[in-house]
Amino acid sequence: MSWLESVVHGDALTQTLACLLLALSVSCWVVIVWKWRLLRRVKTDVGRSVAAFWQAPDFEQATQQVAHFDRDGCVSPLLASTLLPLGGTLGAAGDRSSQLTRVLRDALNGVVLRLQWGQLLLATAGSVSPFIGLLGTVWGIFNALTGMAEAGQITIDKVAGPVGEALIMTAAGLAVAIPAVLAYNVMGRYVGRIEVQLEGFAHDLRALLTGQD
Repeated sequence: MSWLESVVHGDALTQTLACLLLALSVSCWVVIVWKWRLLRRVKTDVGRSVAAFWQAPDFEQATQQVAHFDRDGCVSPLLASTLLPLGGTLGAAGDRSSQLTRVLRDALNGVVLRLQWGQLLLATAGSVSPFIGLLGTVWGIFNALTGMAEAGQITIDKVAGPVGEALIMTAAGLAVAIPAVLAYNVMGRYVGRIEVQLEGFAHDLRALLTGQD
């Protein structure tokens, strides 16, 4: 009996753990492929958008040029936040520099949170998948030994097959966890680099606008 057949004909816990690992694997790979394409595109677009902004003759035209390059809306929210009306509210308290610092920080946090979407899934899959696989292995070995004990005959050839099939659950858990952890680390660095670019642009933008007041 193959490992797949043992899962299909196994008990409810074995099938549940196998389905959970499969669901985590599929979800992680969907997030990995999607985020990899997104972050590479955003990293390029942020550089082009910032360059286009500083090459524009005025703020209005700069906003239009940034919208042309900013396909995923990572730089445009920073520009839009500086145009929000603040009069008559607590947001208008303090000088113009304080107001811009507040709205730019909020806009930057919103962009970063959007870029970090999916990181929690990768971290969760990377941390729990090995334990799910280990639980499946322990449960499979327990069932195999219990069944052989009830049969009354325990030989090495009868033990090796079921135990080997049960150990594949541990390998399956590692196969889910390793790509998830690697992707989490690599994409976390990408998000960090993009955040640094956006923070620098927000700082320069605030200095530009306060200098015009």
